[in-house]
Amino acid sequence: MTEFFNIHDLELTGIIFILVISALVISIAGTYLAKFADQIADITKLGEALVGAVLLGAVTSLAGVVTSISAALQGYADLAISNAIGGIAVQTFFLAIADMTYRKANLEHASASLANLMYSVLLIGLLTTLLMMSQMPEVTFQGFHPGSPIIIITYVAGLWMVSKSSKKPMWSPTHTVETVADVPAKDLHKINLKRLWLGFIVTAGLVIVAGYFVGEAGIAISERTRLSETFVGGLFTAVATSLPELIVSISAVKRGSLTMAVSNIVGGNSFEVIVVALADFFYKGSILHAATSADSYIITLTILLMSVLLMGLLYREKQGIGKIGWESLGIIIIFIVGYLILFFSG
Repeated sequence: MTEFFNIHDLELTGIIFILVISALVISIAGTYLAKFADQIADITKLGEALVGAVLLGAVTSLAGVVTSISAALQGYADLAISNAIGGIAVQTFFLAIADMTYRKANLEHASASLANLMYSVLLIGLLTTLLMMSQMPEVTFQGFHPGSPIIIITYVAGLWMVSKSSKKPMWSPTHTVETVADVPAKDLHKINLKRLWLGFIVTAGLVIVAGYFVGEAGIAISERTRLSETFVGGLFTAVATSLPELIVSISAVKRGSLTMAVSNIVGGNSFEVIVVALADFFYKGSILHAATSADSYIITLTILLMSVLLMGLLYREKQGIGKIGWESLGIIIIFIVGYLILFFSG
């Protein structure tokens, strides 16, 4: 693709234009993904939580996958790691934004789900494992860190536990007037299944292509400016590639699919850790040991954000300041302050 068109040859304004256009394509595709995923969840009877976290979460993360792998192939370890982990921080921030769009109650209260709690715990565990492995002695096997397959296996095992607990839950949230249950639509017989899957695949393809250009634009911006790879990846490309999650979650809220709105971000975030492990297979050497202190900082910041979110999911405040939960306000403040510290320290 770059043989005929090389984004690195463009002026900075042209690179930014491509970044904006790519982000716009991702946003438009995301609005349709929410509708398609909701219908797939109803038809397959898998439920909003599982479809939102696994199918929708993986698809909306495709842009980030392409960006991180593309960066890893070109030797930009910082950008590959910070884009993936920064995407988790950005998407957690986006969940607070989605909370603002649901005015009846705190979104985390209304979308109470055991699966979302388990996805949050899984994500914190995966991030902690990633941080620990980056601090271990540098050991490689077949050109990658032996911890990368372990992260992938842990993710799959976590999904199995969530699926099993959803079928036979040992814990269940207290249902209140504000709690919105996952109820299948009534007109499912009118949906053409082939067209549904075709639409889902096409929009996913658009996200992949746009994600490639977002990654290339991020690398080019890092080369042309004095901004560090970590800051560019952790904020600019992370925001651009995370737009599907924002659009999908807001669209899901408007459709009344509150469980999917939260699971798309909380469950999908676990997949972002897998992106780092996948990027390791395309990087020359151990990408985990190429991580800088700034990358470790973003991982730690993300663990903090997820801890606040998990506390909010457990506490289930009905309404707080501005009709959003205290955890949403806390996430917004921590995210902004955290990135300001990263910017001025870089």
